[in-house]
Amino acid sequence: MSKVLGIGGLFFRAQDPKALAAWYERHLGISDIHKAVWHQEAGDTIFGPFSHDTNYFGRREQQWMINFRVEDLDTMIADLKASGIAVETRAEWDSEVGRFARIHDPEGNPVELWEPAAPNRSKS
Repeated sequence: MSKVLGIGGLFFRAQDPKALAAWYERHLGISDIHKAVWHQEAGDTIFGPFSHDTNYFGRREQQWMINFRVEDLDTMIADLKASGIAVETRAEWDSEVGRFARIHDPEGNPVELWEPAAPNRSKS
């Protein structure tokens, strides 16, 4: 069976696409596709449908939520807060898979930030 190799793009509607693209580039370092293709660092990706009645995304009408892998969540949180962006963290979001934080873009879309847990390097 043929299979996909990864996510090739994420496309969504925006009230002001140019301003929103500029926000993502300025605060999260994601290049605007209209300027250049964003080359991601290889790593884990989760493709996970949630129940239609989940509260995890926030607003009920929210159909999707992007999750970005980050290298240093504490520094990312500090940078975002210094830029006046509200950052939410919850102890129950942190687990064996890593640590999480949540922000919202200027159009109210939830954006999850994930610092994956360090791989277990101990030898048994």
